[in-house]
Amino acid sequence: MVDDRLITVSCEPDRDRWHCEVRIGDDPDATRHQVTVRDEDLLRLAPAGTSVERVVEASFVFLLEREPRESILRQFDLPVIARYFPEYEREREIRRRLGA
Repeated sequence: MVDDRLITVSCEPDRDRWHCEVRIGDDPDATRHQVTVRDEDLLRLAPAGTSVERVVEASFVFLLEREPRESILRQFDLPVIARYFPEYEREREIRRRLGA
């Protein structure tokens, strides 16, 4: 399991969405992921004022608790997580992790 401190996230705005690059690990096997977050998804998933980087980081901690970094999709829209793990949104797990 990868220490969650080894998750780095950088996001750039693009109209009504964010394009985020996530790196998991600082070793030669580190993985990179491209994640898109729409503004409407950010509002639905996180308390007001939460940065997109914080939401993405918490989402990757959630994923790493369930699967190895190598199994995480390399490119996806953030809501896709709920397709594989319904509790991410349905049970408001992500909001709980973000303090809501």
